[in-house]
Amino acid sequence: MKQELRDNLLAALRAGENPWPGVVGFESTVLPQLERALIAGHDIVLLGERGQGKTRLLRTLVGLLDEWTPVIDGAELGEHPYEPITLGSQRLAAQLGDDLPVAWRHRSERYLEKLATPDTAVADLIGDVDPMKVAQGRSLGDPETIHFGLVPRAHRGIMAVNELPDLAERIQVALLNVMEERDIQVRGYSLRLPLDVLLVASANPEDYTNRGRIITPLKDRFGAEIRTHYPLELNDEIDVVDQEADLVAAVPGHLIETLARFTRLLRESTAVEQSSGVSARFSIAAAETLAAAALRRSALLDEPSATARPIDLESVIPVLRGKLEFTAGQEGREDEVLTHLLRRATADTARQRLRSVDLTPLAEAAAAHPLSTGDRIAAAEFVASVPELPVLSAIGQRLGAAGTEDPGPMAAAVELALEYLYLTRRLTKSTSEDGESVRYG
Repeated sequence: MKQELRDNLLAALRAGENPWPGVVGFESTVLPQLERALIAGHDIVLLGERGQGKTRLLRTLVGLLDEWTPVIDGAELGEHPYEPITLGSQRLAAQLGDDLPVAWRHRSERYLEKLATPDTAVADLIGDVDPMKVAQGRSLGDPETIHFGLVPRAHRGIMAVNELPDLAERIQVALLNVMEERDIQVRGYSLRLPLDVLLVASANPEDYTNRGRIITPLKDRFGAEIRTHYPLELNDEIDVVDQEADLVAAVPGHLIETLARFTRLLRESTAVEQSSGVSARFSIAAAETLAAAALRRSALLDEPSATARPIDLESVIPVLRGKLEFTAGQEGREDEVLTHLLRRATADTARQRLRSVDLTPLAEAAAAHPLSTGDRIAAAEFVASVPELPVLSAIGQRLGAAGTEDPGPMAAAVELALEYLYLTRRLTKSTSEDGESVRYG
């Protein structure tokens, strides 16, 4: 099995193909370590905070397996026709010889995954005596009375255990023989099953040392311990959102960038509990919330299309606040911290996108004739209320709003410029009591 993974990985590398589709931000850090571990034939544990793509990375290992592989038809463990390992399959192979029935198993069926929970039993992972088989007349001493668990059923495949430290220590002990001797023991049965399994696992470093731990003998049996991380570059953070978010409405690129910057600021903030991490799922859920806010507004105002605008950023904080953990002493200040960091992210995005664009004409126009926006104002109505200024063309070009008749992108672009002018204290802003309308002037 490990030779199969090694050969397919090396073939992909020689051909210049990407063996890790959908994995973003690990190209120069995690992936080289993982590739070396696979080439060495090591079992692997990935350590990282929540939302760093550990499970996604483990699941991409399936792509390194042969697409189809032969198995004994009807065999419980997916055994190779030439190498049966259970008594039943060995007996059947001896009886039928070349007439042994063969089926073809797809690589997707050769990956098994178990979320470790404190109530996981040895029977789930390794196996137990099947009372139904005993009731059918077999004796308790018959090895064929055993119902195999997930690890034996992963024979000639990959077994992944998510959140390994959450397994009770006595359950982890049951994996020791599997990882070193590649055999299993069930309720005193002495079975020498030469299992051909790649065992991979994920763990949160906090759980690794506090809530639970990987026992030392099991930790020693993993050939490779690889640390994952959050995206190191802003573009990688944006790519993750673009790839994973299921958006029900259009969200302009500058708003995705704002959310990515917001997430990165949260990971740097001393007010947020960094040992718990700020998952990539936060920025993904934030983008989906923006799209939902835009679609809701378009339904209420009967707009022909829905496009998220900076005004929708306010919807992110109350919806996603529960995904974060704050440090001691921040009780009651959560919204204040999040609002401050979101404004910083908005200003940083606008500063980067609108660099060298002179926004003075827009500031003067808004000061002379205040502009109103919000959930109750449609994009077309807002754009129509903005004076025709040459600077609007530059804003539209920089923020991806040019070349479309849909007023949504231009409304989003102008709103961002106005918000930037407010954040840099070149305009004032007032918000209605219900929070649904904003006035810049």
